[in-house]
Amino acid sequence: MALSGSPADDPRTIVVLRALGLGDLLTAIPALRGLRRRYPAARLLLAAPRQYRELALLSGGVDDVVDTPELGPIPDAPQEPDLAVNLHGRGPQSITALTALRPAMLLTHHHDDHPDIAGPPWRPDLHEVDRWCAFLHWAGINCRADDLKLDRPEGFADNSDAVVLHPGAGAPARQWPAQRYAAVAAALAGEGCRVVVTGSAAEAALVDEVVTRAGLPPSAAWPAAAGLPALVALISDCRLLICGDTGVGHLATATGTPSVLLFGPTPPKLWGPRGDGRHVALWAGDCGDPHAGTPDAGLLLLSVPRVLDAARSALVGCP
Repeated sequence: MALSGSPADDPRTIVVLRALGLGDLLTAIPALRGLRRRYPAARLLLAAPRQYRELALLSGGVDDVVDTPELGPIPDAPQEPDLAVNLHGRGPQSITALTALRPAMLLTHHHDDHPDIAGPPWRPDLHEVDRWCAFLHWAGINCRADDLKLDRPEGFADNSDAVVLHPGAGAPARQWPAQRYAAVAAALAGEGCRVVVTGSAAEAALVDEVVTRAGLPPSAAWPAAAGLPALVALISDCRLLICGDTGVGHLATATGTPSVLLFGPTPPKLWGPRGDGRHVALWAGDCGDPHAGTPDAGLLLLSVPRVLDAARSALVGCP
């Protein structure tokens, strides 16, 4: 069922639900831009956590963010929008949250708990970027899976000499051990690289542990209070990013920065970097629970020497 000929031919207000994390927002940018091109005159509101508002606006795909910290009711979204789009998941909770707004039309994947709402079947085999582009193509909306680029935010100092390590992850299953990050940081610093370690405010202790274990100066710890646009500028500038399967890795894809990404329970074919080969995804080949409370066994198979070899190849010598 394509949208042409539907009540949403010329919507004035569109609400898009994606109340998830940083990587989820970045992988949805091609779909958001596709919606923007299809409906250039509409007011397009993204229901997502407010900490990503500046990044969402930087993408050019939305007009504003409706603060939605997690899946559930969306009290600040306008009632009865002309079109609601579910970029959050397959349902049923996300479908319920959007139907509560009483949209004139809802675009979503099909779910058996909502048998009266048409939609394409959910395909777990697709890369996250491809999933949402295919979803919009089903509805007659064109988007390009390679439309991921973000421009560098202006007004921030240049950090083009930095090598960035981001040791945190959304769950312990995807977090490579801090002592291994520290060993990589110490080796690269010993070879003349200026190493910067980043993390969220909640990851401050982890950042400090890596910096201390690696023998780096305190200034190597990137201030989380600098904000997301400053982090985007840092990743855009830096020579190389080394991190796990986490949202910051998608910033390297979006900014064209070379990266070495460490995968554990989730295969890179589903969440890995897209692009021109400037990104190296290291993976032992095992699948597991990405939300588990301990580091994935496959992730632990990635050794410090293997990560260092990939980093050195990407850097081709560090001045």
